[in-house]
Amino acid sequence: MPINLDDARAFAAVARAGGFREASRTSHSSASSLSEAVRRLEAEVGVALLLRTTRSVAPTEAGARLLERLGPALSEIEAALDVVKSSRERPAGTLRLNVPVVAAKLVLPRVLPAFLAAYPDIRVDVTADDQLVDILAAGCDAGIRYEETLEKDMIAVPIGPRRQRYALAASAAYLAQRSRPKHPRQLLEHACLRVRLARGAPIAWEFEREGEVLKVEPSGPLVANLGNAADLLVAAAIAGSGIIYLFEDWLRPHFDSGALKPILERWWLEFSGPFLYYPSRRHMPAALRAFVDFIRSSSKPG
Repeated sequence: MPINLDDARAFAAVARAGGFREASRTSHSSASSLSEAVRRLEAEVGVALLLRTTRSVAPTEAGARLLERLGPALSEIEAALDVVKSSRERPAGTLRLNVPVVAAKLVLPRVLPAFLAAYPDIRVDVTADDQLVDILAAGCDAGIRYEETLEKDMIAVPIGPRRQRYALAASAAYLAQRSRPKHPRQLLEHACLRVRLARGAPIAWEFEREGEVLKVEPSGPLVANLGNAADLLVAAAIAGSGIIYLFEDWLRPHFDSGALKPILERWWLEFSGPFLYYPSRRHMPAALRAFVDFIRSSSKPG
């Protein structure tokens, strides 16, 4: 059955965006042209692919199955075309990345400016999302994750700092009112500002010193998502609302300014840094190949 490739792309864009207007902003096509393309595709396959309401658009069961298969197929086609484009003197195209908010805040700012300067014909499209997603189904070329959440069938390349730490901190005003904890267990007596993973319970506070590992579940007045609401916790800690447990790199500017004071430094937990990951496939997009080569060369000593 001959299918118009542009119509398939239009359907995938609308289904991922959850609406025609939203898809028009990302696909650089009008909402009316996207709607007409989806109608043609539905007429061709003979089933409804999208459920349309006045407020939202969502795939039907058949549409969801089609989107699941289309994602990798469209990515492979675009990658094959990029291989042809890469025969030009300079790599070009769009690199689509799906990363957690913490990577968008702490990792990419150290990498992307130099990469964009080195490859002016490449455009980078970043989605900061703390949900674990299928990057191919989401229409992305690569993502960033930490080792414990990496998918086993993906190629992984170290990106960013190779060792990181969770830091513990509070404002001078808070510490003046409350006794400074001398052991992680004493945090149970303090007001603690906690982060949670997306749609999950607050994460436990883990500590390690000379082989002794402790996990503490403190309580406190405020809980927020690790990524997109963590700055709220930082502001609350600076204001004296309690003790915060977060990435050291996230808190470092506030240590340097004196707004926050480190606590129990000898207990801070160290863990391995993040990885850029992408699927193994025959046609690797030119923009992704350039980015992987750039990351690898940047991480070499000297």
